Amino acid sequence: MIKFERFVLDNGLRVIVHEDKSTPMAVLDVMFDVGARDEEPFRTGFAHLFEHLMFGGSINIPSYDEVLQMAGGENNAYTTNDLTNYYLQLPLENIETAFWLESDRMLSLAFNENSLEVQRKVVVEEFKEHYINKPYGDVWHKMRELAYKFHPYKWMTIGKEPGHVEKATLEDVQNFFIKHYTPANAIVVVAGNVNLEQVKLLAEKWFGPLPSGKKYARNLSAEPKQTAPAFLELKASVPLDALYKCWHMGSRLDKNYYVTDLITEILGGGASSRLYQKLVKEKQLFSSIQCSHFGSIDPGLLYIDGKLIKGVSLEEAEKAVKEELDYMKNELVNNTELEKVKNKSESLMIFEDISLVNRANSLATYELLGDANLMNEELNKYRAVTVQEIQEECQKIFVDSNCSTLYYRSA
Repeated sequence: MIKFERFVLDNGLRVIVHEDKSTPMAVLDVMFDVGARDEEPFRTGFAHLFEHLMFGGSINIPSYDEVLQMAGGENNAYTTNDLTNYYLQLPLENIETAFWLESDRMLSLAFNENSLEVQRKVVVEEFKEHYINKPYGDVWHKMRELAYKFHPYKWMTIGKEPGHVEKATLEDVQNFFIKHYTPANAIVVVAGNVNLEQVKLLAEKWFGPLPSGKKYARNLSAEPKQTAPAFLELKASVPLDALYKCWHMGSRLDKNYYVTDLITEILGGGASSRLYQKLVKEKQLFSSIQCSHFGSIDPGLLYIDGKLIKGVSLEEAEKAVKEELDYMKNELVNNTELEKVKNKSESLMIFEDISLVNRANSLATYELLGDANLMNEELNKYRAVTVQEIQEECQKIFVDSNCSTLYYRSA
């Protein structure tokens, strides 16, 4: 059980306090309710660009990293299709430095053409390195476009194409900041050897005076039910043929999310999983194979991807995958197998919670989902999943009309 307390400032900023007296450190996690799904189709990659821009200095603090390092701290950030997160850890005695740093850049970044140009180049180079020049790097650009027709999940966090970021103007990024980087659109988690009254005083002092801004009202295009299989074939200079298949699944708050998560573990969660044991070790069709999902807030994708052994055809490999999925649909998993993946999920959750940074991040994420206490309810939801629910969800998800397939052939 992760204990926490919560309060809201007058400007709408949600603040969560998690006390841990066992550590001399403190963590300040700031999560903004904005991700790649909130971008316009002709102006993508902005959420990720901002992850870089936020470290470029603010009105009163020219060098964020320099100040934090002098206070003995370290930081990082990440962007997804759903959210953007910034977090730092430093000695407890310097906690006010963290409030000063984060409130000042929430107040206003030091926008200028030079800093924008620098970060534009960084993001474009990242795009080229990981998604254009890297073998299989374009797979999920293609797969998302194949699986989604309307929802903005059809582009990746990095963006649709480098040109969108290359053409970003100072006015574009300023408007994005004003729209999304406001107290009304943010959650702050303070964790460590702190207490509620201390955090309330610091939050009121540093974040309280910031103008609220408008809470971003999301109005996204819903993805209609897929009614026919989708297929794409690519050929490129890659080492091995590869098979990619994905199916639409429920949202992060869907009642069957935990069922689906366990299905991916049974099928492709490591060397003891069904797909690995059957198709890698026994039949020797794949050199590697996995099954996972994106865990996205809106209805997302469950996927299987694998690299083939040379000489094995993609058609043969796909047929073998389908046979394993049919077996999941037609035969109940045994309770021992289900219990094993439940135990694995529980172990991962416990291991993650050891880290103070992870606890703070999880509290922010669950608060963004609607209630930070969901973090304390997850384990029971996994434990409650039955073998019948596993079979029913497999029958619901793994149908041809819900599937998108990509053959990636080695040239």
